[in-house]
Amino acid sequence: MQVFEFGHIMVDIETMGTGSRSAIIAIAAVEFNVKNGMTRRAFHTNVSLDSSLRAGLELDADTVIWWLQQNEEARMAIAKPDGQSLYESLLQLSDFISSCGKDQIVWGNSARFDLGILLDAYEATGLTAPWTYRDERDVRTLVSINPAIKAQVSFSGTRHNALDDCHYQIQYCSAIWRSIKCSS
Repeated sequence: MQVFEFGHIMVDIETMGTGSRSAIIAIAAVEFNVKNGMTRRAFHTNVSLDSSLRAGLELDADTVIWWLQQNEEARMAIAKPDGQSLYESLLQLSDFISSCGKDQIVWGNSARFDLGILLDAYEATGLTAPWTYRDERDVRTLVSINPAIKAQVSFSGTRHNALDDCHYQIQYCSAIWRSIKCSS
């Protein structure tokens, strides 16, 4: 019987800026096994832009223009009127991460972007993030070890959809992880 170890969570967000206090418009997280890329549970929510702005997060005109230049599917995903409040979205993300068990490793595509913006959002809403700095891992650092592998992994879904981006990042991170383990 093969045992699948999880213990890792890939997080991706979509924002209306690139700074640390950028307004969040979508959050996704997927529990995964870094050794083989298998996934288990997933979380995704659209966040009300208005609630992000009311929490003191910021909108950047260049990013809004960038979103307008994306494909229709990506644009429509961020334009959904059914977004939850930032506060409720962060509570749900915390619940999701807690439901995955203790001592989860939380990955972001640059700890300073996804995870950093989320930390600022937790602070802006008076909530505590469900991870500590010791639990953070950086996708870009892992990719820099063997960037050719990322180029070999095909993207499936809609680019700039937080959930699809999580699944893609899991696939190439797991492949790079295996390449490191095989060469050691």
